[in-house]
This record gives sequence, structure tokens and C-alpha cells, in this order.
Amino acid sequence: MAIVNGGSEMGSVSQAYLDSQAVMEARSLISELCRQFYSLGWVSGTGGSITMKVHDSSIPKPQQLILMSPSGVQKERMEPEDMYVLSGDGAIISSPSPKPYPHKPPKCSDCAPLFMKAYHMRNAGAVIHSHGIESCLATMIDPQSKEFRITHMEMIKGIQGHGYYDELVIPIIENTAYENELTDSLAKAIEAYPKTTAVLVRNHGIYVWGDSWISAKTQAECYHYLLDAAIKLHQLGFDWSTPDHGPIQSVKRVPGVDCNLSKEFLVSKLLPRCIVLDIEGTTTPISFVTDVLFPYARNNVGRHLSATYASAETQDDIKLLRSQVEDDLKQGVIGAVPIPSEDAGKEEVIAAVVANVEAMIKADRKITALKQLQGHIWRTGFENNELKGIVFDDIPEALEKWHASGVKVYIYSSGSRLAQRLLFGNTKFGDLRKYLSGYFDTAVGNKREKHSYVEITETLGVDKPSEILFLTDIYQEAIAAKAAGLEAIISIRPGNGPLPENHGFKTINSFSEI
Repeated sequence: MAIVNGGSEMGSVSQAYLDSQAVMEARSLISELCRQFYSLGWVSGTGGSITMKVHDSSIPKPQQLILMSPSGVQKERMEPEDMYVLSGDGAIISSPSPKPYPHKPPKCSDCAPLFMKAYHMRNAGAVIHSHGIESCLATMIDPQSKEFRITHMEMIKGIQGHGYYDELVIPIIENTAYENELTDSLAKAIEAYPKTTAVLVRNHGIYVWGDSWISAKTQAECYHYLLDAAIKLHQLGFDWSTPDHGPIQSVKRVPGVDCNLSKEFLVSKLLPRCIVLDIEGTTTPISFVTDVLFPYARNNVGRHLSATYASAETQDDIKLLRSQVEDDLKQGVIGAVPIPSEDAGKEEVIAAVVANVEAMIKADRKITALKQLQGHIWRTGFENNELKGIVFDDIPEALEKWHASGVKVYIYSSGSRLAQRLLFGNTKFGDLRKYLSGYFDTAVGNKREKHSYVEITETLGVDKPSEILFLTDIYQEAIAAKAAGLEAIISIRPGNGPLPENHGFKTINSFSEI
């Protein structure tokens, strides 16, 4: 059913609507974009395609009309009238008229079934299929890889839901002789990687989607840039998938192991694919957090707020804390006091925030509002050399070893991602962030809940949760990780709390034991 001019018609759309300005503008836009994509090498040789929905705020997005470029035509020569019009469920409503020889009879894009999967499974507003050489070559570097991974590149920020420090993961599916035969494998990839906005097809190209044509185009440009960067880094002998993009590491000799075996085989046999590390009591003494970081934040919160009160960052911190306190007051949380609105005086607001922060720190609450503000306070401390990150002596060597072996290492802490980067970036051993592939905080969930580790597993895109090893000092966190299918080891460090008898987990006193 398509809604037209406030009414509805079953199985048809009025000619007036097909001739409307919204539809005509979308037709023209597709032909214009295809000319641009041709100049970029994305749709040469009649390959590639683009589709978008006709935006109409009066029509629910799933029911909006879909425009799609035809198949087997010179994309750079297409005219607005060459486009197909489809209903929200993919039925063809309007087809272009045939053109004289040597043009072929019109045919809707062979990509149509794949486009519809992105529309239905991701509520996309537009989908681009590119045959850009970057998207082809990047899948050929490692013919066995099921994913393309890259991190610490500025253009990652152009991908929905990603930042500079995040690891971008794009699933790779195998090519087939006919485009429509890719439909099932593309759908499985979309389902298996809920955060992805693209799927690579080996030796073929890439599918990219977004909420709108602008989002899809922007992300497609960023994906092609990143794929091209990876190819060039590989040609130079550098590893694009690691934070420091250093030289590609060779496998060190392991006694009793055939060194002619591939690096991937050795890693799969000797080490997990990914390691996720807790901080407090695992990489860092608990005393550093309780006796250094927490007091610094508590003692400097008022000074920090006064100095930065007018900044957008601090106003966002206060807004987040105000929302948290409102919930706390409803639930009767001890120590919670109302934070006045932004219309109140500066000193009155700061005093209320300080009182709440002190109570939250005293209760050791693991909440995003507190951790975000603490991270900003600690940043000032690190910048002024008033703070220095502390890690156990065995940590740097272990991180370097795992990095050299191709193992991806991530941090999962109740502290904010900013705080995590500050700690590992300012240690007496130097900047250790070059060994880390990403950071997780309470935005993915409570560390004692199973779903948090399920979220991490989906983000990392491993085939099985058991390919991830989680290291923590907290028994309840190990239980939650194990329930999600991860391997879990408990860290025994000076100052850590006692464990239950017969807890059933392997324990270590040093990372050198892994």
C-alpha cells in the first residue's frame, strides 16, 4: 500500500504522485550521483548501482517509494526518466520506456533483492553498490579472511556509530556468478553484524547503506578511502589493522611448532583472537584508582567546573548528571540532592553538582554520568602532569607480545573511554595505546550483566564468543562474560578482593602466564 496525498490506494500509485516534485528530484539526483560515481571508478563498465527512497514526511518510511537505477546501462549517461519506481515491498510500479538500438531493453537492477534486504533489515533510506577497485583488492589481500578490520584512522569518524579510536569491522561474503545469488549471504552478514553499514563482496565490490542518500554517500566515500589506505599501507609493509599501523609482524619461532605454518594458524592455536581487559585490579592496582584517581576527581571537581562552566562539554556533563540525579531522587538514592536548572546561578549549580559527585564517588557508583565528568577532570590532571598512569610491570611486555602475534586487545572498564585512553597513554612505560585496538565503557552495559558481553562480541564481529578472552579481578564479571560464551580468567593481584571457594575459573598472577 502506498499513501498518496493523505489517502491510500491498494497496489497502485497515482500518476500525479509519480510526476510529483519529490519523485522527479529523486530521479534527477540518482542520475547526477551516478555521474559522480563513474568519475570515481565505482560504476564503470555498467557495473554498480544506486537506489534511494523518495522522502515524503507524510508517508511512513517503510511505505515510501523506492527509485532504483536500471541494470546493464552506461551509468554516467543515465537520465532521470531511466529510473525504476518500486513500492516499499519491492514491487515494480513504473518502468522506463525502451530506447532504440544499440541500447538494451530496460531491466531493473540485478542488485534489487540485495537492496531490499538493506531496506527491510536496516530501515535504510538509500543503498549504494560500488565496483570500486579498492573494495575488490582489499578482499583479496587475505583470501581466507571473513572480515576487513581497521582502526585509528580519521575517516573512520565518517562511519555511523564509530570514532577515531574504534575498530571498524566490515563483513566479507564470497562472490557468486550472479548478483541475486548473493542475497542470502548478504542478509546473514547484516544479521551477524548489527552495527555494520556495509558488506564487502570478495573480488567484486561493496554494498553501503545509510538513513538517507547523504548518509550513504558520505559513508561510501569514507569506506573507499579506508580500503584504499589499507591497500597502500599493505604495499608499504605496514599493518592497517593495528593502532600504530607499524610494520607487519612476522611470527616468532615457538619451540615444537612448525614455523612454516601461517601466522593465523599459530595464533588460533596458541592465543585467543581477541583479549578484553578490565583495568582496576587487572592491569592497574586498585589502590591507584581508590587512592589517586578518585580523590583527585573529588578534590578538583569544583575547580574544574568553575574553570570550564561555560564550555559545551561541561554543560553536557552537568545535563547528564542532572538527569541521573532526577532518577536517583525518584528512587530514593542516599546522597542525591537536586541540581538546579541552567537558569539558576553558576555557584548554586556547581555546589549541587559537587555534592552529588562526592556522594557518587563515596558509593563507588559505576554510572556513565559520573564517569564522563571524572574523565574530563582527570584529563586536566594528566595534561598538567599532576597524574601519571600506573600499570603492573608485566603489562607492557604482554601487550607488546600479543600485538606482535596479531591478537587484538581491547579495554572494558567502568571508567569512561577518555579515562582509559588517558591512563594507558601516560604511563612510566610510555604510551601503551599503540597496542590497544579499542575501548568499551558502561555505554555497552553493566560489567556484571551478560548482555554487555554479548554487545562486545557483536561489535568485535568474531565467529564465536569463545574467541574472546576476558581478564578481570571480579568474580561476578567473569560469570557474566562466561554466560555470554567468552573465555574468562580471573586476575590475582595485591589488594584485590577475595574470591569464592571453588569458583571454577582459571586464575593468573601475571599476564606472562597467558
